[in-house]
Amino acid sequence: MVSFKELNEQNHKISELSKIILYMIQDRTVCDADVTCDLFFDLTDRIKKHMDVEERELYKSMLTHSDRSIKQTAENFLSGSAEIKRVFKQYMKRWCHNKTLRIKNHTRFVQETEELFDLIQIRMINEVEKFYPVVRTVYGEQMAA
Repeated sequence: MVSFKELNEQNHKISELSKIILYMIQDRTVCDADVTCDLFFDLTDRIKKHMDVEERELYKSMLTHSDRSIKQTAENFLSGSAEIKRVFKQYMKRWCHNKTLRIKNHTRFVQETEELFDLIQIRMINEVEKFYPVVRTVYGEQMAA
């Protein structure tokens, strides 16, 4: 089972990469650099993996839990996950193709990237402040290591 340490490290790395990429893409000429694409797709892979791990390892017991508030928290976060995945998929379809960025409108790309990264940042904060405490009540010491 994934540990809280691993989940927090994943969130930290996602946050760190998001900030670096947002800084880099402000300059249009840097958007096409290989290093930018490498970092960008490393970040998108990390986001997908993080959400997949949560879905695979955390939600099942919570969704069937006898405590209604635990079940409701899991349902809310799972619903939020689905919405982020929907927005993320649209974003990737618009701006990416075969692990390359396709930027035709730089201003729009930066704006949509900022919006997406803000959404993900808010999600990570909510995970730490609201979701993980509930997860801890369900799984307890199983996730300590």
